[in-house]
Amino acid sequence: MQITQEWDKVFPLSEKVAHRKVKFKNRYGITLVGDLYSPKSASNGMALAVCGPFGASKEQSSGFYAMKMAERGFITCAFDPSFTGESGGEPRATASPDINTEDFLAAVDFLSTLDGVDCEKIGVIGICGWGGIALNAAAIDPRIKVTVASTMYDMSRVNGNGYFDENDSEEARYLARKAMAAERNNAARTGHLAQAGGVVDPLPVDAPQFVKDYYDYYKTSRGYHPRSANSNNGWHTFGCQAYSNTRFLYYINEIRSAVLIMHGEKAHSRYFGEDAFKYMVEGRAPGYDTVRKPNPVPENKELLIIPGANHCDLYDGGYSQLQGQGQSKNCIPWDKIVDFIKRNMK
Repeated sequence: MQITQEWDKVFPLSEKVAHRKVKFKNRYGITLVGDLYSPKSASNGMALAVCGPFGASKEQSSGFYAMKMAERGFITCAFDPSFTGESGGEPRATASPDINTEDFLAAVDFLSTLDGVDCEKIGVIGICGWGGIALNAAAIDPRIKVTVASTMYDMSRVNGNGYFDENDSEEARYLARKAMAAERNNAARTGHLAQAGGVVDPLPVDAPQFVKDYYDYYKTSRGYHPRSANSNNGWHTFGCQAYSNTRFLYYINEIRSAVLIMHGEKAHSRYFGEDAFKYMVEGRAPGYDTVRKPNPVPENKELLIIPGANHCDLYDGGYSQLQGQGQSKNCIPWDKIVDFIKRNMK
């Protein structure tokens, strides 16, 4: 395991925080590598585990969120999930609903052992696909007192149904399964895991706007990082196979702790957040075939739609020009996040 010690994030280090690399293991014995950020001034005793987006590295959006929250008094850890970045696990560039959820819980384990952290005041922030994983973690672990899901994806839904549920049919899923089976046969014969799923490059002129937004973050100086799957070759071709046969937000209607789901008004992914929020609070929503009971504690759940923001604006705040140029759009509502966490960290 090669761990880089020099600063190599896509954002500058704040003078208000201290930073160091850390390692901890999940219950599968996989070593996770993270960046620990702590305020140079007094800490408030609260801690946050931060991860995402799905396929990104801790040098990108999750590290940015962790650093910004450390500026505001929190002890934070942005980590690389299993099989990605500087963390361990083989094969590389693969994903698992179970192991990825465990990664968040292992980060909570780690934070609970630190001096200066009140183990009763730990929360999680999940970005993009890790927003859904954060909800799954909160549903299983009451130690997580507050969850913030930013510009979230439900990775099980998008892998099983396609974008906007356009492939939500038995036939479409059967064809996808056959394709993955063929890929597995080829990998078994050759010993080679073909890569696929990184952000398209070169960018087609007629690409959907959200693909252009992804390109502008992951493929330019704004957010490119050499250890990010999204910035490079993505996952191996059946690396997310388990997500396609899973619906892992089944019990989010039973989350008693506080949850803030925030999404951009113009985000292509907005329906993931709105539907997950509705299902979490009411027990029924589009995209969720199961009908459950309404949430027993709806008063600490909140959906925030940020005017004018697209999906990637919530990665780093967004910019008025391409490639991170021009003025910051300041789309991440830091004061709101801090207020929500402090009010509900109990």
